[in-house]
Amino acid sequence: MSKLLKAIAGGLLLAATALPVSAATLKIASLAPDGSTWMNEMRAAGERIDAATEGRVKVKFYPGGVMGNDTTVLRKIRLGQLQGAALTGSELSILYKDAQIYSVPFLFRDDAEVDAIRKVVDPMLREGFTAKGFHVLSITGVGFAYLMSVPDVRSKTDLQKGKVWVPQNDTIAEITFREGGVEPIPLPLSDAFTGLQTGLIDTVATTPTAAIALQWHTKLKHLVDMPLSYVVGYVMLDQKAYMKLSEADRAAVDAEFAKGAANIDAANRSDNQKAFEALQEIGLKVFKPDAEEAALWRDVGKRALDKLVADKAFTAPVLGAIEGQLAKQRAAE
Repeated sequence: MSKLLKAIAGGLLLAATALPVSAATLKIASLAPDGSTWMNEMRAAGERIDAATEGRVKVKFYPGGVMGNDTTVLRKIRLGQLQGAALTGSELSILYKDAQIYSVPFLFRDDAEVDAIRKVVDPMLREGFTAKGFHVLSITGVGFAYLMSVPDVRSKTDLQKGKVWVPQNDTIAEITFREGGVEPIPLPLSDAFTGLQTGLIDTVATTPTAAIALQWHTKLKHLVDMPLSYVVGYVMLDQKAYMKLSEADRAAVDAEFAKGAANIDAANRSDNQKAFEALQEIGLKVFKPDAEEAALWRDVGKRALDKLVADKAFTAPVLGAIEGQLAKQRAAE
């Protein structure tokens, strides 16, 4: 009997050591539609992770908002029903206030400034999320957002007559529009299309690719050709779920999401330019403000930033890093 028990115990030990280490399925929700560049690249990253970890880590995506809006998704992460999410900075600002700092209006002049700032500030944002209990897998540039509308918007006066949407909990957007004399209408991103359909809202600020991917372009008629703000998207995991993976598997997950993010960053710039042209081809009328009108809009942005700083909407180290790097970048021009 003793020999039999030893044999059984040895067999169980052998079976245990043969089991995959840190086996896990990472469930990640996103509002990005299936078939979009973002989803295609993230699915490819998931397949590479499966191969690199020999099946120990699988990534399952829930695209198109099927898991609910940002508030619902974050709640499901806290409950353990999801392990992660892909959300924009404005959607995550309720969790970490610096998440949307890149979206300060008229902060960047061009993509070169964005690239210079992100090299310095992205690591700081990652640390900020870690302190909130989340591990950032990737930060990707969604692109510059433009005002798009049903009515023709050519001035602040026109805008003040509109029904302007802002993402729910987007402090930057709300303050910016209020500084311009507009009382915005906050809605979750997932409800914006319905708002356009029903007439609850008639003006949005979004990237060209998002306008098409989310089908908003079917309701919009005008576009103001002046980049309003820069939008970034984050993919993040609950820190506890991430740390349950082995060190080697965590490295594989990080590496493959980083590859996917680099591909998305490159593709988004090209896609946004193509989408901008496509919006014109399907009939959106483009208005480019003259220097005087553009200066008025930028003044609104400056007042909004002053108020955000006074309200301590951002942490001093992150804001200081952006301002310092921008000053250095522009001094070198």
